[in-house]
Amino acid sequence: MGTTMEYFHDPMATHGSNGLEEHTSTSKKSDVEGMAESLEKLDEGYLQYGCSHYKRRCRIRAPCCNEVFDCRHCHNEAKNSVDVKPQQRHDVPRHKVQRVICSLCDTEQDVHQVCINCGVCMGKYFCETCKLFDDDISKQQYHCDGCGICRTGGRDNFFHCFKCGCCYSIMLKDCHPCVEGAMHHNCPVCFEFLFESTRDINVLPCGHTIHMDCLKEMQQHLQFFCPMCSKSVCDMSKVWEKLDEEVALTPMPESYQNKKVCLILPEQEGMIDLC
Repeated sequence: MGTTMEYFHDPMATHGSNGLEEHTSTSKKSDVEGMAESLEKLDEGYLQYGCSHYKRRCRIRAPCCNEVFDCRHCHNEAKNSVDVKPQQRHDVPRHKVQRVICSLCDTEQDVHQVCINCGVCMGKYFCETCKLFDDDISKQQYHCDGCGICRTGGRDNFFHCFKCGCCYSIMLKDCHPCVEGAMHHNCPVCFEFLFESTRDINVLPCGHTIHMDCLKEMQQHLQFFCPMCSKSVCDMSKVWEKLDEEVALTPMPESYQNKKVCLILPEQEGMIDLC
């Protein structure tokens, strides 16, 4: 039985130390080129794919209906439209998403940040808990363990209030009135669930919450009170002073003079007597 002998050609033996340096330099150059090629592949298609909600390079397979959508918001909009029968409407359970499809090579796979087939990064921001991919990192996304979901705006700019059960601007840390579960209800104007809403939310002086655009719309219709508790949403002292002046200038009819009425005002604690 014949035997084939293999041998290793030692560049040092032929060319001395210069040969070794040449070999090492070539190897390093090859490694750098390989790394550059890998990084270039990761960025392929950056900000070129996605939907109106997220710029990313993958789609999700919804575990609830086994259909493919660009993101959970696309799913929820489609499955909660007026064209869908009420008993069939539903939201996707974001934390239960298990399969994604690469937008570049159409490979379906388990949830990973980098495609197992073509090696592209499917989202510069990636949260394994929320199964969230997003190439637009200017939003400053971060995952809040207290909320259990991802938020935008930068972790350093927000804090989690455990009584209110949500993240608030750091400017409200020591000056907001705590209302238990303040964000875990629907907006009192449009009835969208506030906790998962992507629209700007305003924390009123009373501690209740409402969409910013809904509050502005109320003010355009001269409504300056909280829809939940009827307390003022802004400083109304000048308005009350003006009303007091008008009342003082209006003579009280004789039949009502020296009579008292007890009123409960939202701005006051308890009842007050008015003459």
